[in-house]
Amino acid sequence: MISGGAKPRPEFERLLHDGPFADALREAIRVRGLSLERLRDHLRARGVSITAATLSYWQSGRSRPERRDSVLGLRHLEQVLEIPTGSLTALLGPPRARGRWPARADGLPEIGRYWPDRTRIDSAVSEVDTRWDERLTRISQHDVVFVGPGREELAFQSRQVLRAEADGPDRWVVIVHIDEHDHTLPEVTSLRGCRPGRSVLHPEDGLLVTELLFERPLAKGETVITEHTLVNSAPFPHATNYERKFRLPTREYVLEIRFSPGVLPVWCRRFSEQDGQPAESSEVQPVGDSVHGVALNFGPGRFGFEWDWDS
Repeated sequence: MISGGAKPRPEFERLLHDGPFADALREAIRVRGLSLERLRDHLRARGVSITAATLSYWQSGRSRPERRDSVLGLRHLEQVLEIPTGSLTALLGPPRARGRWPARADGLPEIGRYWPDRTRIDSAVSEVDTRWDERLTRISQHDVVFVGPGREELAFQSRQVLRAEADGPDRWVVIVHIDEHDHTLPEVTSLRGCRPGRSVLHPEDGLLVTELLFERPLAKGETVITEHTLVNSAPFPHATNYERKFRLPTREYVLEIRFSPGVLPVWCRRFSEQDGQPAESSEVQPVGDSVHGVALNFGPGRFGFEWDWDS
């Protein structure tokens, strides 16, 4: 039986028994009624160091406990969540393979390859036109994340320069996933060099897929500059991390996290993982009210920041 004040639901019992791991953990946290910061504090009192950002990654499916100390920490987390010992650990399954990213027969990664639940991504992406994705070279991409004074995700601004490698590309597809599925999906605004096309919204999965249509189809060798902003609405998601996933390489990628003046995290880490290379991470210190990272000739893979607000 599950202890605690909340009465277990059949769906919760099923998730603890059958998984998947991320869904079971997310529901266990919801039933326990503790914030990620409070869970981190409970673990710290037990001598276990797991950040709120890491817990967010685990419950969203972006990553999972794999190292020995993380798996041991998960056993303490089961006790804090007041669920049967070993229930979450049993859902991890065998360790995931390391090394090169799996690819399609033509050598290119699938569009949903780097997302936590590929089947849901593939389902949403199937409703938009992605035929030109492989005919657009990513010359430059620049993302800016705006974090509010309440440590909330306010908006995400993106500017990119693309070059057509064939006649005909007329759109770019944006895929957005938010960790906290109980929040309204962001709105696409401030378009430049493009206009809105078809959108697919799956709020139950925290997933938005939308087409940005160029002003006209591109000729081979032609470049286009597009800009767009994703604006959240209240209640805003809690800001603890941001990453961009690269199915195809980009020549230059710049990522900025702009915090509200005077409201800075106590800890911030930049991380990256590329095809065929070891994952890298390093702690960074804000300069003024922001941090930024630059990656050249990057991808396929992922690049981002995560941070913690409390010591």
